[in-house]
Amino acid sequence: MIALQLHPRIIENKDWATLVFVFSIAFVVIAKSAFESRFNDFIRLIVSDKYTKIYKESSHLMSGFNLLLVIVNLISLSFFIQLITFHLGLGEKTDWILFIRSFTLLTVFILSKFLIEKIIATVFGIEEIIEQFNLQKVTFRTYIGLLLLPVSIFLYYSNCITYSTILAIIIILLTVNLLTYFISLKNYQNIIFSKFFYFILYLCALEIAPYYFIYYLITKN
Repeated sequence: MIALQLHPRIIENKDWATLVFVFSIAFVVIAKSAFESRFNDFIRLIVSDKYTKIYKESSHLMSGFNLLLVIVNLISLSFFIQLITFHLGLGEKTDWILFIRSFTLLTVFILSKFLIEKIIATVFGIEEIIEQFNLQKVTFRTYIGLLLLPVSIFLYYSNCITYSTILAIIIILLTVNLLTYFISLKNYQNIIFSKFFYFILYLCALEIAPYYFIYYLITKN
């Protein structure tokens, strides 16, 4: 008789990821349908500054358009963080609990930072400067998150992505973030220089210190 040895076939469950990707694409579709003119100007942000000139008032910061794209940005970044942990051997890319943790931590970090910024801006009397500055940052970062979404989808379902690919994307994201940050500073340099001392304190407290501590915790653990 021929001895047969059976091995369990492990099938990774990616249904939850597909569902989340569908929801994120649905948010983009809703943003395009509800704010068609604004969305068309937004997607041309890389080649035109029309969007930043039209929607430069701080009242646009908490608009429905921005909130929809911020959610898409959080989903996109959370999946990308999950891919990083997978390639570093710290987790599985099909682990939905890891995704929820990443999404929750990102959301809590951004909301906490935003609330603390509001408090400090009020104390320093630079609310208008910070709100306009934050609007610029949100605009550029949601744009980057929108571009990162299809990249995250491709990387998630692909099995031939190397660590070098992930590293290259991280470097590109950091470089683009720095460039957009300096663009925001340049666009509001006149307002910023009028209260330069308080703005420097703001930068040290909320734009440098949090990321330094995150870097410190990651490198130590």
